[in-house]
Amino acid sequence: MGTAVHAPSLRSLGYELIGGRLLPGETGPVAQFMYGAADGQRLTLYVTREVSGQDTAFRFGKDGTVNVFYWVEGHFGYAISAGADREALMKVSQEVYRQLKPS
Repeated sequence: MGTAVHAPSLRSLGYELIGGRLLPGETGPVAQFMYGAADGQRLTLYVTREVSGQDTAFRFGKDGTVNVFYWVEGHFGYAISAGADREALMKVSQEVYRQLKPS
């Protein structure tokens, strides 16, 4: 991916890292991290390398029962998806952003 990518800790929000892997993407490798909560809730963080940097803006999407927050920061794109409600998923997105934003 052109740089080291690490899984953020979501323990403070009740999620533990289950695992991660490097996957093939449309324009290169992507990182995928899976988290689980004690109540069985799962969420996925997907990290891609983007061609051009854009301003950071959280965007929300929905596909059936799955909610997604996504954004681009610098040369990376992030997407967090889960069956969690919008408010809970936004808290996760903000924590991931806090931990992974460029210094």
